[in-house]
Amino acid sequence: AHVHAQTLNWSDLGRSMGVADTTVRHYLEILEGALVVKLLRPWHTNLGKREVKAPKAFIQDTGLLHTQLGIETASDLEVHPRVGASWEGFAISEIVRSLGVRPDQAFFWGVHAGGELDLLIVRGKEKRGFEIKLSSAPGATATARTALRDLKLDSLDIVHAGGETYPLGERLRALSLSRLAQDLNR
Repeated sequence: AHVHAQTLNWSDLGRSMGVADTTVRHYLEILEGALVVKLLRPWHTNLGKREVKAPKAFIQDTGLLHTQLGIETASDLEVHPRVGASWEGFAISEIVRSLGVRPDQAFFWGVHAGGELDLLIVRGKEKRGFEIKLSSAPGATATARTALRDLKLDSLDIVHAGGETYPLGERLRALSLSRLAQDLNR
């Protein structure tokens, strides 16, 4: 639960549990096969930047995640240090479900210098990017513009907690998670 929505470091995780990194990988593969954990693989391109090559881990059921983190109420969640990670996992699962994305079509992208895209959907020649923000009125960030340009995305949506969907630029918009069903394919 404490590495939910984070890039995995197999060795550090193994050391923290007193087991080999290969054991951690094996157990996470079992949990992924049982649909308890989702491993989001990294997308690699040849950009001349050091790209992240380890997957991100997500506990698929937010109720299970919250139980593991000791979160019992909505007010507990609002002040918990992992609230953003919880929101990210929930939003990603809703986008993937709504678009009918197969596991081999969903990725994340990151560079060691700090740039990241929370979800990249690649289907044939189509590339759609999603950045997840717990904010209620996000703006376009330099990282979003870099991902849009460097990955040659068809579109980039910044999914947020506010109530409105609105444009932020060419092929770039703020997409309300509460309006996902109405606005996702517009």
